[in-house]
Amino acid sequence: MLVFILNAGSSSLKYQLMNPVNKETLAVGICERIGIDGALKHEYGDDKKLKIESDLPTHKEAIELVLKTLTEGEGKVIDSIDDIEAIGHRAVHGGEEFAGSVMVSEKVINKMKELIPLAPLHNPANIMGMEICQELMPGKPNVAVFDTAFHQTMPDYAYMYALPYDQYTKNGVRKYGFHGTSHFFVSNEAAKRLDKKHNTRIIVCHLGNGSSVSAVFDGKCIDTSMGLTPVQGLMMGTRAGDIGAGAIQYMMETEGWDIKEMLDVLNKKSGIVGISGKSSDLREVLEGMEAGDERCRLAVDMIAYRIKQYVGSYAAALDGVDALCFTGGIGENAAIIREKVCAGLDYMGLNIDPVKNNKRSGEARDISTNGSAGRIFVIPTNEEYVIANDTYKIVKGIE
Repeated sequence: MLVFILNAGSSSLKYQLMNPVNKETLAVGICERIGIDGALKHEYGDDKKLKIESDLPTHKEAIELVLKTLTEGEGKVIDSIDDIEAIGHRAVHGGEEFAGSVMVSEKVINKMKELIPLAPLHNPANIMGMEICQELMPGKPNVAVFDTAFHQTMPDYAYMYALPYDQYTKNGVRKYGFHGTSHFFVSNEAAKRLDKKHNTRIIVCHLGNGSSVSAVFDGKCIDTSMGLTPVQGLMMGTRAGDIGAGAIQYMMETEGWDIKEMLDVLNKKSGIVGISGKSSDLREVLEGMEAGDERCRLAVDMIAYRIKQYVGSYAAALDGVDALCFTGGIGENAAIIREKVCAGLDYMGLNIDPVKNNKRSGEARDISTNGSAGRIFVIPTNEEYVIANDTYKIVKGIE
């Protein structure tokens, strides 16, 4: 079964064509700068690459170009759009309405529209992608896979904020969490690698430009670091993460910022780029640290310290830890961050092996010492496979 996987952003569109049964990926790509000047980057076959410059005034033209590229010319991987059996969509925010992936219907789209205030940048683009695919590929099933769904198993005492209760009942103000498909995939892969098959206690650190940590007990999320929006939690590429409300008020008053300006600072000018003053890309910050830049050193230490704080608190919430997992661009590639996070965690039975940790590999691996009571894993995430597999199961009616 071939599934067309779509991740529609406000000005970009990522896609893959995958067979979830054998995990074969036929093509992967992205349309960038939609509405500006437009370009498609398409990868297929044995590391073949194709770039097409094209006017892409809207997402519709972008999806049309992707489908044409998949079926015609140099980048062709299928004979016809008819070869695509279903479309799986990344959907950012499902609120409390969606605790799992669902077949897209008018009712689902209307409910997602109601949730737009919770994800004003993402949900409109996700909905647009669904509606365009329904138009361009009529009759083919579309499935929505929500970033927030995996975290819907959190208990109320974990997801509630200590605000007036009517803010929850009237406005849905609570912790939702994101990166759910990644946390699901990695925690599931980690569980397979443990000798213990029940009551597993797994902490997943999804670390990239956006980062989050989750505590997973027996396959179910019991807590996660991101909140109502993705700005809460860890220090990230450009996001501040956890910060006291009083600091926000103080900055707004002293700088004369309105709420939009404040949110712009919290989401786009803080985190790694805000502290280092150099870049939101950790690779450049690590180069700066090695060259003696103190602000880069501070950024690296802050990243690791804040991850470590969450690991400690989630180990307490889980009453111990069987596996600590690292994934995402930083989690998979930054050995120094893993080293700093794991330093001193031997008291909870986690001992990192420095040789294994510094060995680069694109494969899932155990980087703990042989005598470590808990395991430390590096597991490359595969969110696209989760979307494709959920789509396959829903379309085929598989529980």
